Amino acid sequence: MTRAVDNALDALVSAGTLPADLNRANVAVEPPRDPSHGDLATNAAMVLAKPAKTNPRALADALVAELSKHPAVSEASIAGPGFINMRLADGAWRDELAAIADLGDAYGRSAMGAGQTVNIEYVSANPTGPMHMGHCRGAVVGDALAGLLEFAGFAVVKEYYVNDAGAQVQTLARSVHLRYREALGEDIGEIPEGFYPGDYLIPIGKALAEEFGDKYAAAPESEWLTLFRTRAVAAMMDMIRADLAMLGIHHDLFSSEAELQAEGKPEAAEAFLREKGLVYDGLLEAPKGKTPEDWEPVELPLFRSTQFGDDQDRPIKKSDGSWTYFGADLAYHYQKAQGADALIDIWGADHAGTVKRIKAAVAALTEGEEGGAKPFDVKLVQMVQLLRNGEPAKMSKRSGNFVTIADMVEEVGKDVVRFTMLTRKPEAQMDFDFVKVVEASKDNPVFYVQYAHARICSTLQKGADAGFAPSGDHLDLLGEEEMELVKVAAQFPRQVEAAARAREPHRIAFFLGDLAAAFHSYWNIGNDRLDKRFVVADNAELSGARLYLAQRVGQVIRNGLAILGVEAAEQL
Repeated sequence: MTRAVDNALDALVSAGTLPADLNRANVAVEPPRDPSHGDLATNAAMVLAKPAKTNPRALADALVAELSKHPAVSEASIAGPGFINMRLADGAWRDELAAIADLGDAYGRSAMGAGQTVNIEYVSANPTGPMHMGHCRGAVVGDALAGLLEFAGFAVVKEYYVNDAGAQVQTLARSVHLRYREALGEDIGEIPEGFYPGDYLIPIGKALAEEFGDKYAAAPESEWLTLFRTRAVAAMMDMIRADLAMLGIHHDLFSSEAELQAEGKPEAAEAFLREKGLVYDGLLEAPKGKTPEDWEPVELPLFRSTQFGDDQDRPIKKSDGSWTYFGADLAYHYQKAQGADALIDIWGADHAGTVKRIKAAVAALTEGEEGGAKPFDVKLVQMVQLLRNGEPAKMSKRSGNFVTIADMVEEVGKDVVRFTMLTRKPEAQMDFDFVKVVEASKDNPVFYVQYAHARICSTLQKGADAGFAPSGDHLDLLGEEEMELVKVAAQFPRQVEAAARAREPHRIAFFLGDLAAAFHSYWNIGNDRLDKRFVVADNAELSGARLYLAQRVGQVIRNGLAILGVEAAEQL
């Protein structure tokens, strides 16, 4: 009906009632909060009246007159100062069922993205060990967002930034050297404080021992550090890719921080910003609060982040000439922006303090000659508390001190992990209880949605066994209760566009929960009334129509789950 409202507005433009250049971006068509008000409502008159220099009520009267001409609209009325409520004819809902059948897996797909390239960077964990629960939620949110935007018509690039430059990978190399010496038979004792203690480094040490023998056992660090760092990072990235694959996550692009710096990208970004007067050499301010006794003012290249709302200008280099995290990230985003129309980062909530400055930097780096920076959004994801029957979950033996993604997937399955991570808004903290997420209970949203699809599969099989097939020939036999189910399923295209516009894939999970609830509600009517069951033994035409309805609802559930990277269960 969004198109119907657009057509009505076009008619008013043609009639001279409205100017032709009105921005309709804020016009919404959605179900009213109170279902008794109608099937759909639009705020078109409210948001367009002021720029059109008219009265909202008068514009609503004109819109109602146009909408009432539409064959799908059985009633259009004005509420309050100018909201318009609409009731649709049953034929419109039956047509939507036919559209679901015709489009199949493509039902709900949108062209709103118009092929624009969106770069989504997510996970980007330091390559120092296996993926753990600290990475899981952001990984799922990022991957589901990629699936959502692709479904909504965007060209999506899924990127992983490999932090393979800096102190942490030097420590990794030294930790691997210990395991290398251990593989050669040396008793290395306790792993020193500050090194990576996990057993996952043992195979890397063994592989190096087999390849090089004792060549580097007593050699000075300068002879082996770069080699061991390179081999260790490569092995860690192989492990990380394997862990992510268990979650069904596959990135399109892996960008190396070390390569970025070797190619001079940070220097290029600095030069670009200096030309615009946004980087200058100045004295770094003393830390807030109590100043350390050994503090000395030092001149550093500073980004004018205060010009963009930050509380102080930020250094892009350290006193030893190396790049700060901010300086390296600034260059990385400069590189990403070259091949994308918009950028999205998925970060842990602990990085919230750096959002303002990186947004400022990206705005400065991507501003075009005619003004206007490339869209850049940072989505913050809160941590997950792992529980088992309400108690803190035990740690992984493989990692030494954390629960790995592999542990989770092996225990409860990929689909449970992915869907559960999307059952709350990412900015809200959540609990993941290994016992509760696999419970066969209506309180478990994963089970509730999967059970709806499994019930549909079972129903279709039961119909086939009775000699009935889904048929769209007699949809006029569907009554009010069935139409209520259709109305929920038909919201899917609108939900896709709204979720994509807000960059919030969890909205699809919420919608699937609502659709599953509507299906189970109708199913429960059939438990009490035989004439309301999907398969009515003495009525082939009615059974065919209801099986057709069930089949279409199942299609919508599958399409929604596919966006989230979750397979639809056919039996439980």
